[in-house]
Amino acid sequence: MAAAVGRVVCATLITLALAGCGGGGGSDNSPPPASNFTDPVAYSSAAAASLPTAAELDAVTRHQLTLGADTLAYTATAGHLTASNPATGVAEASFFYVAYTLDNAAAGQRPVTFFYNGGPGSATAWLHLGSFGPMRLVTGDPSTAAKPPFPLVANAQSLLDVTDMVFVDAIGSGYSEAIAPNTNSTFWGVDADAAAFRDFVLRYVAANNRAASPKFLFGESYGTTRSAVLANLLETAGVDLDGVVLQSSILNYNTNCGIAPGVNCGDFLPSYADAGAWYGLDNPNPAPADLPAFAAQTRTLAATQYAPAIAQFQSGVAPSSALLTTLVDTTGLALSNWQARFNMHPPNFQKQLIPGTLLGLYDARVSAPQGSALASEGDPSSTFIEAGFASGITTYLASLNYTTPSTYVLLSNAIATWDFRHDALQLPDTIPDLAAAMTQNPQLKLLSLNGYHDLVTPFFLTEQDLARLPLADNVETRFYIGGHMTYLDDGSQALEKADLRAFYASAVHAP
Repeated sequence: MAAAVGRVVCATLITLALAGCGGGGGSDNSPPPASNFTDPVAYSSAAAASLPTAAELDAVTRHQLTLGADTLAYTATAGHLTASNPATGVAEASFFYVAYTLDNAAAGQRPVTFFYNGGPGSATAWLHLGSFGPMRLVTGDPSTAAKPPFPLVANAQSLLDVTDMVFVDAIGSGYSEAIAPNTNSTFWGVDADAAAFRDFVLRYVAANNRAASPKFLFGESYGTTRSAVLANLLETAGVDLDGVVLQSSILNYNTNCGIAPGVNCGDFLPSYADAGAWYGLDNPNPAPADLPAFAAQTRTLAATQYAPAIAQFQSGVAPSSALLTTLVDTTGLALSNWQARFNMHPPNFQKQLIPGTLLGLYDARVSAPQGSALASEGDPSSTFIEAGFASGITTYLASLNYTTPSTYVLLSNAIATWDFRHDALQLPDTIPDLAAAMTQNPQLKLLSLNGYHDLVTPFFLTEQDLARLPLADNVETRFYIGGHMTYLDDGSQALEKADLRAFYASAVHAP
């Protein structure tokens, strides 16, 4: 893994960066000796903050994880790597990461996956301790009966048997920070952020001899926006990816009515219907096993009736009473609400589906009485888990022998000043970036994962965006009971792991 202090960042040109740091990737992952690290650096998430300089230091611990009949020996490395400009070699930022590598595996054949959350401004604690790392916080989602701290357990659905994993925090989150003369805000924009992540990936690959390893990206939410741009940047840099996993995608901000003003909300209807079904409000109410068939019906209703009627409504044509009745039956939302706001935005739906109750936006299955503490921040599904992950990540990192006096920042204020401009648009549309990456690398495969009950990045909208991509045979979509973080649901996490295992097997190709 990453060497101790004094390692020289070897990057002038991208190809030299890979070759000069020994990027052949043919050796085994022989475990390094264990080490502790008390990091004395005071990290800041402030926009104007930066480090005067940075060292590549880490803590290394040895572990075992039992998955089924197999006991896997692995190494955890927690620390920092310095991302540098590939053209000049000038240091840009110190990225905090935790990597899990299977001991004594052939590095050139062993996949490595880079995980990150979104925000923008979010650290990667959610994926790190919620999804497929070796350890997992058990939330009981969608029940809110559990109270933090959540139990931290060995993850029976970890991807460690499939891939090495690198969980990395965005600049200004976790313990990642810019290096002077840059500041954190230097990288708070679509293009600058993706370029910095490219340079982190290059550094990790070079420092750990992983040039020959199959490589994957796994982004969630805004992390999927990042993945699209990053995939294109990496392919352009000569780093071929095998696969990109998109968890709860927002690939085109311009088509999401929860973000862009005046946009048609038709693609949200299937998610509204699934939320109503969860609370037994649909007529007739589908059984959980029938949810895929029900979603197929509501997709058709959204595409052929509701979305066209919204377009007409925005031109001054009132919806028919028959369609209004169908919408009431399909979602359970009262007729008066459809009459008042026919182009139904998610914040209105979450407040009005059940009078006196606030639904979660990230997971509509989680709800709380209006005026309660759980509803006080506007999304009970987010408020419920935040404190547990904030305390859980700090405790867990200490168990990896990495300690610091700094506070781990789950979410910075980056979104307040984020530069969303991309390719001459005020809000990003990153489908062209994914298309460009797939054009450069026709073997690149995509797996899109969505929750039926996600009111932030609805599954049908994601499908519409992905339909614009070339090489349709390289794109797979999977849907699960749950919200934005489908992996928090125990049943859905197991299904997702099975789909990921199959995806990796199909995506990895011979060098």
